[in-house]
Amino acid sequence: MKRIVADASVIVKWVLPELDNEADVERALTLLEQVKSGNVTLHQPPHWLAEVAGVLSRLNPATVLDDVADLYDMGCNVLATPDVYFTACELARDLNHHLFDTLYHAVALNLPDGVMVTADKRYYAKAVKKGKIILLKEFTIE
Repeated sequence: MKRIVADASVIVKWVLPELDNEADVERALTLLEQVKSGNVTLHQPPHWLAEVAGVLSRLNPATVLDDVADLYDMGCNVLATPDVYFTACELARDLNHHLFDTLYHAVALNLPDGVMVTADKRYYAKAVKKGKIILLKEFTIE
C-alpha cells in the first residue's frame, strides 16, 4: 500500500474539478478513487484542512461547508510529530519557501514509503532534489 501526501493544489481538484484553469483533473480524481478504495492511504500535515478550506472559501463559498465536511470525513492520517516540523523548517530554510508548502513534503519525507503529490510546479522545481515528491501529471498508481 502506498502512502500519499496530497497538497492543496491536488485536493482543490478533487472538490472543484470543473474549474476551467485546472490541469490534470483526471489524474487527481483517479488518485482520490485510490484513496477511497484503500489502495493508497492519505497522510497529511496538521494544517491541510485549514489551507484547503481557505482556498475553497474564496473559490466556491456556496458549498464550502459541505466540501470541508466531506474532506474531514475522509479520515486521513495527520502526522504532526516534531520531526515533521523540523524537516519542514529545514526545507523552508534550504529552499527559501513557505513553511505551509514544506509541511506537506516533510510528511512524505518522514514516512518510510511516502510520496508527496503536487500540481505546484514552482515548489516541485525547488524541491525535487530532496526526493519523495512527484508532479500530479506524472503520478500513477502501480
